[in-house]
Amino acid sequence: MRYVKNSAAATVLAMLAILAVSAVGAGAQDWANWRGPHYNGSTEAKNLPVEFSPARNVKWAAPMPGPSAATPIIYGDRVFVSSVDKQKQDLLAICLDRSTGSVKWQHSAHSGYITPGGTKVQFDDRSNYASPSPVTDGKRVVFFYGNGDLVCYDMDGAKQWARNIQKEYGDFAFMWTFSSSPQLYGGRLYLQILQRNTPVGERGRGEPESFLLAMDPATGKELWKHVRPTPAIVESREAYSTPIPYEAGGRKELLIAGGDILSGHDPATGEELWRWGTWNPDHREQYWRLVASPVAGDGVVLACAPKGYPVYAAKAGGKGDLGDAGLVWKSENRGPVTSDVATPLFYKDKFFVLSDIRKAISCLNPADGKVEWTTPIQGSAVCWGSPTGADGKLYLLSVRGEAFVLDAATGKVLSSALMAEGEGDIRSSVAVAHDNLFIRTESKLYCIGK
Repeated sequence: MRYVKNSAAATVLAMLAILAVSAVGAGAQDWANWRGPHYNGSTEAKNLPVEFSPARNVKWAAPMPGPSAATPIIYGDRVFVSSVDKQKQDLLAICLDRSTGSVKWQHSAHSGYITPGGTKVQFDDRSNYASPSPVTDGKRVVFFYGNGDLVCYDMDGAKQWARNIQKEYGDFAFMWTFSSSPQLYGGRLYLQILQRNTPVGERGRGEPESFLLAMDPATGKELWKHVRPTPAIVESREAYSTPIPYEAGGRKELLIAGGDILSGHDPATGEELWRWGTWNPDHREQYWRLVASPVAGDGVVLACAPKGYPVYAAKAGGKGDLGDAGLVWKSENRGPVTSDVATPLFYKDKFFVLSDIRKAISCLNPADGKVEWTTPIQGSAVCWGSPTGADGKLYLLSVRGEAFVLDAATGKVLSSALMAEGEGDIRSSVAVAHDNLFIRTESKLYCIGK
């Protein structure tokens, strides 16, 4: 080891060390995918505001060209959002400056591909093609849309590649507008398509397969495609969830929920490592489409049965079909711990399940599912966005734009604010990055901070 005696050289080395540490800290504060840096809805951000409104603690408010359920993605000085332009019937990829909210770049991401029977930007009256959240690794940002368009840009907005998943792999067979967010993990880009094996009206010709797709992020080229079998029937095969990375016991996995099954996959090959099922005994229910994604913590993985049914906790890191022995616990049938849409949060060694059915949020012990507290949400509407945990608090957003801040330890409601007037079906989750909150309504994106 060479020792530096020159004080000026020593000062330079010290400054470089400080910059290196700062760079690591900045990366840790980013929100690069839909569920944040830990893939579970939580972050270590501090000094976040408790009280805010459209006129209080707002650093900036950027107008949005149209509604979208996509959560904003933040990396360094950039904020990425998906949107629609209703007037032009277009799908947009947008990059904003994190400090000011001004537009750095904006592109039409629409290839023009239209599924038979669909319009350019919308299938049903509650959602649109811009519902999936983008994802970034700091080198590139990838946008996915419900019409199958998958588009990659560099951080400055230059298009790197584009492809349409429906055009290449067959029309989607979903009852509702398809929405699953892409995932970047371990140098691969992942996308899951869990759908019916029969057509839905004019959509989904032939016998559509459910599969997990891995691609090279730099080129978009397929690395592998893993077909995922399921005993589910009809609409119960459909899932609008997102694959979630998880590491436990030295093993890396991709967690997938849908088709009445919870499964773990090798990120390198797509091979199924284990599966547990089912929340649909004998697969009798044919209309149990799944919306909530899996979430893992303390060695268990949660799957939310739809439409008011229980939450199930399966053992993580298993092998093969886990069977009945793989179930660690399940919540009370028709109780407060249930979620039809919102994905649960894992934060401070606890699970938090936000129930749109019961209009309440519950704190659970991962080991046995014991409910430590349940807090009713006293707003005028349900919450379809997933809960976020940061700075000892929980942040929720209702479909009418009511934001709630709760104490994570006790469930006490600390504040609430109406962030939108006359808007509906707001489904974006609150993102946290660089000690700011990012709240998306139909018409605006707010940056909130002290």
